[in-house]
Amino acid sequence: MMTLKTHLLDQIGNTPLIKLDRLNADLPGIEIWAKLEFFNPGGSVKDRPALNIIESAERLGTLTKDKTILDATSGNTGIAYAMIGAAKGYRVALCLPGNASIERKRILKALGAELIITDPAEGSDGAFRRVRQINSEDPEKYFYADQYNNNDNWRAHFETTAPEILEQTDRHITHFVALLGTTGTFVGTSRRLKQEIRAVECWSAQPSTPLHGIEGTKHLPASIVPGIYDDSLATGNLWIDTEDCHSMARRLAREQGLLVGISAAGNVVAARKLAEQLAEQKRSALIVTIACDGAAKYLSEDFWFE
Repeated sequence: MMTLKTHLLDQIGNTPLIKLDRLNADLPGIEIWAKLEFFNPGGSVKDRPALNIIESAERLGTLTKDKTILDATSGNTGIAYAMIGAAKGYRVALCLPGNASIERKRILKALGAELIITDPAEGSDGAFRRVRQINSEDPEKYFYADQYNNNDNWRAHFETTAPEILEQTDRHITHFVALLGTTGTFVGTSRRLKQEIRAVECWSAQPSTPLHGIEGTKHLPASIVPGIYDDSLATGNLWIDTEDCHSMARRLAREQGLLVGISAAGNVVAARKLAEQLAEQKRSALIVTIACDGAAKYLSEDFWFE
């Protein structure tokens, strides 16, 4: 008899993996697959680490009902915190760069989160510095989740994302590609994949310049490097441009029927770039990447209509 998942938070994980068949039709022997993380109830891959961070803190007793969940976010992890906080009965306060999309800000407010808007010119690093200041001024008031330095971030992907990919590809995955932000998705998934399949290649991706429009990602040479990052896991790094992400988002919508966000499109840009390199080397491959979130948080942006 089928066991029903009756709680909202039970729906996190077990997201679909689909083949982007039209995207790599010109590259014989190369397959690109995308894990559709917008099927999570909070709409993004960040539901996984947010839940793991919160439930681990509950078990340890560092998060109690009298404390407010506090963190810096570019939006998606904040939405996950706000959703989970609402479902579990916690207050949530978030430091958010001012250039986060209007849709993200509205979703966070609708879920009841307190927003502390930081200088958009400082990006996620500015939000990170502000949240540390707030926590240091009144540490007893908050549970500071600290997603950039909390090992429960990457462990969520080690324990859930990677095993799902292994099962869904019947362990035939040859390459994994993911953009770097908090780096949790890349670190946790890569660490597990490399543990299970010695020959798998794990490629990181980053915006090519410090000033870019790919929300939730970092150009690490010009940023505060997250404490959870492990650069030994990367076979190599792929540099991508914002304009290519915008173009790919349109292409995925119009050729694959997939409405995804800018970082999700960026992951596909990186996967396609890797696929072209492998095709030149006459290599076959099954490449998996992450469709981090859907397009709903970005539809106010003009690039869709270019």
